[in-house]
Amino acid sequence: MNNISSPHKHENQASEATLNKDPMGHGKHAAQAGMGMAGHDHHAMMIADFKKRFYVVLALTIPVMLLSMQIQQWLRLDLHFVGSNYLLFGLSTVVFIYGGWPFLSGWFSELKAKNPGMMTLIGFAISVAYIYSAATVFGLKGMDFFWELTTLILIMLLGHWIEMRSVAGASRELELLVQLMPAEAHLIDGKNTSEVKTDSLKSGDLILIKPGEKIPADGIIEDGESYLNESMLTGESTPVQKSKGQDVIAGSVNGNGSLRVRVTHSGEDSYLSKVITLVKNAQDAKSNTQLLADKAAKWLTIIALIAGIGTFAFWLADGKDLAFAMERMVTVIVICCPHALGLAVPLVVAKSTSLSAKHGLLIKNRTAFENSRKISTIVFDKTGTLTVGKFEVARVLVIDHQSNDHQKWENEMLRIVAALEQNSEHPIATGILAEIKKRSLDVPKAIDFQAITGKGVEAMVEGKHLKVVSPGYLNEKHIALPEGFEANGSETVVFVIINEVLYGYIALSDTIRPESAEAIQTLHDNGIKSLLLTGDNSQVAESVSNQLKMDGFFAEVLPHQKLDKIKELQQKGEFVAMTGDGVNDAPPLAQADIGIAVGSGSDIAAETAGIVLVNSNPKDIVSLILFGKATYRKMVQNLAWATGYNVVALPLAAGVLYNQGIVLSPAVGAVLMTVSTVVVAINASLLKVKQS
Repeated sequence: MNNISSPHKHENQASEATLNKDPMGHGKHAAQAGMGMAGHDHHAMMIADFKKRFYVVLALTIPVMLLSMQIQQWLRLDLHFVGSNYLLFGLSTVVFIYGGWPFLSGWFSELKAKNPGMMTLIGFAISVAYIYSAATVFGLKGMDFFWELTTLILIMLLGHWIEMRSVAGASRELELLVQLMPAEAHLIDGKNTSEVKTDSLKSGDLILIKPGEKIPADGIIEDGESYLNESMLTGESTPVQKSKGQDVIAGSVNGNGSLRVRVTHSGEDSYLSKVITLVKNAQDAKSNTQLLADKAAKWLTIIALIAGIGTFAFWLADGKDLAFAMERMVTVIVICCPHALGLAVPLVVAKSTSLSAKHGLLIKNRTAFENSRKISTIVFDKTGTLTVGKFEVARVLVIDHQSNDHQKWENEMLRIVAALEQNSEHPIATGILAEIKKRSLDVPKAIDFQAITGKGVEAMVEGKHLKVVSPGYLNEKHIALPEGFEANGSETVVFVIINEVLYGYIALSDTIRPESAEAIQTLHDNGIKSLLLTGDNSQVAESVSNQLKMDGFFAEVLPHQKLDKIKELQQKGEFVAMTGDGVNDAPPLAQADIGIAVGSGSDIAAETAGIVLVNSNPKDIVSLILFGKATYRKMVQNLAWATGYNVVALPLAAGVLYNQGIVLSPAVGAVLMTVSTVVVAINASLLKVKQS
């Protein structure tokens, strides 16, 4: 599985096949559009084929019904003429072979694979009905049921046609993702610009994106400024302003500015292609719920065959004629076709996975997603998730300097501290370097750089041994805090030690996201506890936790201790979800019952998590949990309907209420089965991502 890099990081046999058979048939990535579209065209051809067969059978069913004795009795008609029974037989044979071919071929395929399913039931039922009816034409005593056979095939074709359209509709969001990639791009070669196929682009190519066009490949803007619409990729509806040096994602739509972009990822390596692959993999994967549905469908097939043959034997033994016993058997088998059951979960899977991707929720593990309904506690990493993740220098203090020129000493300390921080991507380092840029200071080189695990960094700078450390390091080394030092609960403080002497400190502040409080409140409303897990000091952690009204916090937690905190919660019986965005978060993300990697983080975090959020918005985490619950509810509803109707309809098909005058014909059985499938399809299509 390819890592999914956030765009904001610095960088069917026939219709009976369930959706995990790739109904859309898309290729591995959108740049190779021909591969995906070929599969889609094949699916469209299959829908057209069922539509054509339905209308042909519909045209033949009318004369078959008019020539059938029972229909004539009901309508008080007499249309008998010489050879009418042979004409009836001929028309029914065409219906059986032409209309029934998808089911007969499906039956043979299932037998060959030694995996009997719904095609086995339909194929068996129509074959029994046809062979018995044909025998009555050539001498067997009894009444044929050619009209039941043709109407049964007609309704089955209609049901499959509707089903396949539902399958295609459920995967439409994925198809739209594929279509986001434009077929051509404007390649700049010196002073010339030429039209090339998107899939021919290579890393390093320079391309032109005109106003209103789609971005053909991931890249970095070299010239120009514009607003990009990334809503189909991130779920963020507001256009994002982009200028020189910033990333662009393939598939996003350019605004009214012209851009020159240097390609960084093309083809299979593009963000959009990886999302499409991830969505396909998630749709292909089977969760425990789907495995249960598959097992239930298989058992229903076995039960249908046993119940059908048992019904046939019972009515024959009870003295009924062969035609009646046959009709009961065929009806039971048709009623039991596990069509709806086979579609109950896959339709929801296709809909939920593609909808999630459209809203910036990337599901890597289906079971983890469905289990989100069980979450009792969610552990939040602070920086970049609950907070904006952009630290700004709030205060700089140099201890015991011998001059009144505070600015000079502050600049000197910031300058040498920046030497240690210039190679780091940590938000604190980014904040210090932003201050250096603001003050236009030169940064010296650091040598013998080393990390002090979980406590800071150290190196030699201009002949001095420099350490930049957390308050926890001072406590550990029993170094007294500066006189008059008061920690502000909303600030993060790093201390500067030069040649083992405390030299000063830099205080940085990080703003809490405006969406965080609402997200935490929504979790509380849904009975889910929220905890903060951070390496920051207790005062900062307590301040953030209290502002957001969280249920508690773990502060000054070293990277290796994060895993232990998750285990502690699990040992207390909590079903824990963990959110994180850094390399240090990979172990707890893997340990948690559900790991959620927020999109501004590292590929390692994304690799260990079951779910990746494109944005770092805490409201997306809430949306994910609520959507997971809604998805599971849809699955349960579909499974309940798909199995429940059989409980009622099967006894009626078998003739339990025959003596009370209630009996179902094969055609009515087919109608009930089709209605069940349609209900399941409609219910799945109503699934929506509820934005918190």
